[in-house]
Amino acid sequence: MVFDRIAAKPIIMKKRMNHTFIVAAALGLAILASCSSHKLCGDPEAKPAQKYSSKRYRKALMERDSLCNLSKEQKAEIGRLNASYSDLDAKYNQLQAASGYQLDKLSTDLGNKQAALNQKDARLRQLEAILMRQDSVLSVLNNSVKNALLGFNPDELSVEMKNGKVYVSLSDKLLFKSGDANVEAKGKEALKKLAEVLNKNPDVSIAIEGHTDNVPIKTALYKDNWDLSTARATNVVRLLSNEYGMDAHRLTAAGKGEFFPVADNSTPEGKARNRRTEIVLSPKLDILMKLISAR
Repeated sequence: MVFDRIAAKPIIMKKRMNHTFIVAAALGLAILASCSSHKLCGDPEAKPAQKYSSKRYRKALMERDSLCNLSKEQKAEIGRLNASYSDLDAKYNQLQAASGYQLDKLSTDLGNKQAALNQKDARLRQLEAILMRQDSVLSVLNNSVKNALLGFNPDELSVEMKNGKVYVSLSDKLLFKSGDANVEAKGKEALKKLAEVLNKNPDVSIAIEGHTDNVPIKTALYKDNWDLSTARATNVVRLLSNEYGMDAHRLTAAGKGEFFPVADNSTPEGKARNRRTEIVLSPKLDILMKLISAR
């Protein structure tokens, strides 16, 4: 009996193994069948098997389809974003290239303007140096003229510096008789002393201006005050050039008549001040004008 039980055991185990194999195979076929019955993601036509028609299954299926649709939308959005990014990147590169060109151009323009500014600044320093030198020359000249003419009374002549020039004003009683244009002896003495100073300053231009009061004059020699003032200025120029050796190229004569008074002609004192000969001394502006014209 024991032997029969022992002999029968392998047979039972073999049957059990066969049964297990059959069950597993059937389960596998069932799974395959069930998988084939599931609809694809987002496919509205496929119908699930009967055993997968529960509410839970349908809910899961709907959630899966919703996720599928969302995934498709996200993929499409990513595609659009990639295209937009590529477009923006291209525009950025273009702008970067353009801005680089603009930056180079601005840098070049700035360099040119800086160079022009430096040039103007250098010219301005030259002008300032020339003006300072001229002011220094005028100051020395003003003092020299004053020292040379110290022996004359203040009502006979005056010396002052204004507007970048030195003005030597000689009264008519120092230079001329009334209504006459010939220089008197005392006037010649003053002009001689003045010429000695001016001959030492060759870079100074000299303008002689004749002035009168407003009292009309008419003689055999002079038709009016213009005639008289011009004759007086011309005689002073001739005296400076012919007798005191001044370069005639430096001299200019002008008759101003009664039209540039320095005082009121309604009083005797004012008339006396207006009857004068002014010698205007100014530095030559050749170098200055060259710098200005070279701008």
